[in-house]
Amino acid sequence: MSHDENKRPRKLCFVTIGATASFDSLISACLEPRFLETLSSAGYSDLLVQYGKDGKALFDKLVAEAEKLKQLGVAIQGFDFNRQGLTEEMRVAKGGPGDSEGVVISHAGSGTILAALRMDVPLIVVPNPDLLDNHQAELAEALEDQGYVVYGRLNNLSAAIAGSEKLRKSHKVWPPVNSGQHRRAKGLAGVMDEEVGFLD
Repeated sequence: MSHDENKRPRKLCFVTIGATASFDSLISACLEPRFLETLSSAGYSDLLVQYGKDGKALFDKLVAEAEKLKQLGVAIQGFDFNRQGLTEEMRVAKGGPGDSEGVVISHAGSGTILAALRMDVPLIVVPNPDLLDNHQAELAEALEDQGYVVYGRLNNLSAAIAGSEKLRKSHKVWPPVNSGQHRRAKGLAGVMDEEVGFLD
């Protein structure tokens, strides 16, 4: 048997903090030894982190500290921002021929959430507690209650990986199919209501 035949299928955990706000605590949480061990145990081969405009120094420092864990078999890479959007990274996390379906771990920005849900890839949503007057926790909780995402907690991302494996099996299609009259509001509010499935 050749070396390639012994290689397990690629399974990607893609982490994104978004383009605007820093989210150092999510970068740190996804590079903790316990989380990397959880990924390896769940069959993940790769961790890709979109660390944003201010996260490179922290990412590089944490990856250097994690180098001793290379025997776990999780390859770690990162980048700051992709002007083309994150569709390609999410598509790789979705998996293709010969690869296993992975997961997206995302800040609770509505654009990123909708992109992942439309891609139909398991999604863990992690609210950023440092943002003022934000409703990210409410959004994550509502989507988890409806069975579309896993609400990820910074202090226990490992549990969210187990939750994403269950989410993959239950598989709910997005956007939700509703009976009755859809809300006809215009603008962003109307689009969000329709996407989330709110009715009059």
